[in-house]
Amino acid sequence: MSAMESHVYGVSSKLFLTLLFLSLSVSYAALPQNPVSKSSSTTQINSNSVLVALLDSHYTELAELVEKALLLQTLEEAVGKHNITIFAPRNEALERELDPEFKRFLLEPGNLKSLQTLLMFHIVPKRIVSKDWPADSSPSFRHPTLSNHHVHLKTQGQGNRLIDSAEIVRPDDVVRPDGLIHGIERLLIPRSVQEDFNRRRNLRSISAVLPEGAPEVDPRTHRLKKPAAPVPAGAPPVLPIYDALAPGPSLAPAPAPGPGGPHGHFNGMKQVKDFIHTLLHYGGYNEMADILVNLTSLATEMGRLVSEGYVLTVLAPNDEAMAKLTTDQLSEPGAPEQIIYYHIIPEYQTEESMYNAVRRFGKVRYDTLRLPHKVVAQEADGSVKFGQGDGSAYLFDPDIYTDGRISVQGIDGVLLPPEEETKIEKKTGPLVKVVSKPRRGKLLEVACRMLGAVGQESHFSTCQ
Repeated sequence: MSAMESHVYGVSSKLFLTLLFLSLSVSYAALPQNPVSKSSSTTQINSNSVLVALLDSHYTELAELVEKALLLQTLEEAVGKHNITIFAPRNEALERELDPEFKRFLLEPGNLKSLQTLLMFHIVPKRIVSKDWPADSSPSFRHPTLSNHHVHLKTQGQGNRLIDSAEIVRPDDVVRPDGLIHGIERLLIPRSVQEDFNRRRNLRSISAVLPEGAPEVDPRTHRLKKPAAPVPAGAPPVLPIYDALAPGPSLAPAPAPGPGGPHGHFNGMKQVKDFIHTLLHYGGYNEMADILVNLTSLATEMGRLVSEGYVLTVLAPNDEAMAKLTTDQLSEPGAPEQIIYYHIIPEYQTEESMYNAVRRFGKVRYDTLRLPHKVVAQEADGSVKFGQGDGSAYLFDPDIYTDGRISVQGIDGVLLPPEEETKIEKKTGPLVKVVSKPRRGKLLEVACRMLGAVGQESHFSTCQ
């Protein structure tokens, strides 16, 4: 029984060993001959690679961005598949010429995708040497980049090679067997990254800015109660122009606290002098220039406002219109200033901007320096008409002087607020003869009363 079992088990043991050997042989044949781990399957980069040259080159700012964007493995895989061409911006373009806000946007952890897209936009999966650029008269060449965008290569001018709008300043700067580097003057920004930046910036400006009320102005001094934050050059000052016009606590007008304080960013006096000289040389506006310089101190006041950052548009009546002003209109204290104030708009307007406004909106009411009056503008006969009725004036000589801060527009009439026009009409209306009874003296009054007491008053015509 045991022998039988031994025989049976012996046969079974041999059969088992045979089957085991066959299964191992099949399994070994099925395995790859050179098994490697997943980590070792990455392309090995030698010391002569273009990626190593990029990290060791003078394009250090770009190399740092590549490392921060975690793109080294992606670029190693790209180099393993084909040659690449890297368009590397100068260090100065990334250090000093790049918008600091945009650079902060790229380096924020939440914007890693935008940074990767931006960097891969500078890499073309193809070897492009300087001789591969199109000729000056040839159309541009279009190449895909690793970011799935396209760049355009072209030649213009005296053989200047361009990629999109950036000039190649160091062609074939670094050449290696698996690729090369061209130095370009500035960073290339794909449209998708620019749109993402604009969208994030708009959202940040909405969510991050704390709501603040309008600056408080002291009604006694017409100055800000609290110092305002610095205003960038060219931006309108915080203090309203009407308060800047008002005199300060002393007799002399206080300087308007515009951008940069009393120093100012603009030479307002020079600009006012230039526009007055332009009026004189233009011809036909001598009276207006005389009022600004000699009859009033408006030229000095306008220069101070412009120096502090305010902008002005002057509607200048010509000499023919100024000659119609009467002596009564100019002799009252402060009358010339009030007339000119009504012709100054605290905005920068040109003939084109005003005409487009009245074409689009019909009637436009512009603020003037004479509060609270506004001047009405509307389209008439293909031009701009100011005022209404008989006191209206047309834009006669457009853009006599425009320098970005002061705009002078010649008109053919003197504008007056509607209330003053009504007063003038009443003064100059038709004369009506009024017949008044002769005034009786005191003695006659006593006599008439005595006669009336006795019933004899009717006999005397003077007592009737």
